[in-house]
Amino acid sequence: GSGGSGGRRRFARDNQYTHHHAIVFGITFMSFALIHAARKTLSIVKGSLISAWTHNTTATQPPLFPSPEEAENFLALLDFGFLFAYAIGLYIGGVLGDRYDARVVLSIGVWLSAIVVFFFGFVTEFYRFYHALVYFALWVFGGLFQSVAWPTEICIMGNWFGRGSRGLIFGVWSGCASAGNIIGTLITSGVIYAGYQYAFAVNSILLFLFGFVIFFCLKAHPREIGLAEPWEWESEPNDVIEESSISRPIGFCRAWRLPGVIPYSFAYACLKMVTYGFFFWLPYYLHSNFGWPESDSGTLSTFFDIGGIMAAVVGGAISDRLSSRTPVVVIMLVIASFCLGVYSIVPGDFIINALMLTIVGFFVAGPANMISSSVSADLGKARELRGNTAALSTVTGIVDGTGSVGAAIGMLGIPYIQRTIGWTAVFYGFILMVICTTGCLLPTLYREWRDYRRSSLGMDPDEMEEEEAERQGLLDDQGGVNVM
Repeated sequence: GSGGSGGRRRFARDNQYTHHHAIVFGITFMSFALIHAARKTLSIVKGSLISAWTHNTTATQPPLFPSPEEAENFLALLDFGFLFAYAIGLYIGGVLGDRYDARVVLSIGVWLSAIVVFFFGFVTEFYRFYHALVYFALWVFGGLFQSVAWPTEICIMGNWFGRGSRGLIFGVWSGCASAGNIIGTLITSGVIYAGYQYAFAVNSILLFLFGFVIFFCLKAHPREIGLAEPWEWESEPNDVIEESSISRPIGFCRAWRLPGVIPYSFAYACLKMVTYGFFFWLPYYLHSNFGWPESDSGTLSTFFDIGGIMAAVVGGAISDRLSSRTPVVVIMLVIASFCLGVYSIVPGDFIINALMLTIVGFFVAGPANMISSSVSADLGKARELRGNTAALSTVTGIVDGTGSVGAAIGMLGIPYIQRTIGWTAVFYGFILMVICTTGCLLPTLYREWRDYRRSSLGMDPDEMEEEEAERQGLLDDQGGVNVM
C-alpha cells in the first residue's frame, strides 16, 4: 500500500542496491513465474483434455462433448472467459494494490489461484466429474484471482527500483512470465505420461506453498525497513518531498489521462492478442499441424519464451540510455510483422521451428514484456505525479487489463479462423494486430520526438511536463496531483 502519515521522503540513486533488493526481485519474479506455470498447464494438455471430454464415459455419464470440434470451441470459450475475468480483475487489482498492503493482496491472490487450478485439473479428473459449467466457473475465477498478481508485483518492483536502470532490471524481471511458461512446460512434460491431472496438481501445489514465502518474506516498500526510495527524476532533490502530500492514491479515471496510458493500453490490447495466441494455441498448433507429441510440442513452444526473455533484457538496456522506450518498442514491432510472415510458412522441422520461434519471440514477446513492465512502471511514476507512488499499480492494471480484453476477444476467433481458413490465416491475423499495435504508438512516438526537439532547443523538461499535465487536467489549482 501507499499509506503514510507525514514526514519527508528520502531518495536513493540507482546503484544503492542491497540484498533486500535482490530478495524482492527474486520473490516477485518467482511468484509470477509459478502463476504462469500453473496457467500454462492448460495450453499444453489441450489434446489430453479433448480426448478425455470426448471419449471417457461412465455408466451414468455420456461424453462431455460429442466431437473434438465442440471440445475445441469450449477450450476457446475457456480462454475467453479466463482473459475477460483477468482483464476485469486487473482493473480492480491495480486499484487494490495502491490502496492496501500489496504483499497481502498478492499472497491472497496466489493462494486462491492455486486452489482453483488444483480443483480444475486434478479434482475433476480424479473423481471423473466432467461438467462444462463447473470447468468454466473454475477457470473464470482463476483468471480473476490471478489478475491481482501482475499490478501488485509491478508496484512493488517500482517501489524498489528507479527509472535510471528500470529498463534493464525490469527487462530481466519481466522474463518471469516466460520463465514460468518454461517451468510449467517442463513439469507438465515430465508428468503428463502419468495423467494430465498430475501436471495441474504439481504446478498448483508449488504455487500454493510459495504463497507463504510471499506473505512472510516480501517487503512491499523499502521504507518498511528504513531504506531510501529509488530516485526517479533529476528534479527530485533529497529530503524535500512531504510524505503526507503524495501518499493519496490517484483516481482510476485520472490514471487513464496520464500521458501515454491510453495509447499504450490500446497498443497492448492488440499485441497481447498475439502473445496470448501463441501462449494458448502454439503447443496445440505444433501438435495438430505437424503431428508431434504434446510433450515435444510443449518443449518446442518454450523457444518463443526464450526469445521474449532475451529481447526484454536487450530492449530494456537500450531504452535505459534513451529518453523514451517507445522508439525501441516500435522498431521491434516493425521487424516482428516480417518475422511472423516467415514463420507462417516454416516447415515441420524441429530445429528450424526452434530457431524461428526464438526470433519471433524476440520481436513479439519482447515488446510485450517491456510494455507490461518497465513502460507501465514509467507511466505510473510519471514526473507530473510529483513523486506520488500511489498510481503505479493502478496504471499497470489499466494497461494490462486493456491488453487482456483484446486477448480475450482474439481467443474466440482463433479456432474459428483455423477451422474455416487454416493456420496460415491465423498468423496473418497476428501480423495485422502487430501493425495495429505500431499504429497506436505512432502518436506517442511523435509527441516524444517533438518534446525531444523542444528540449534540445533549451526548454525545461519540467516545464514541458507541467504544461502537458495542466492540459490533461491532472493538476489541481495548487499544483498538486488531482487524485479524483
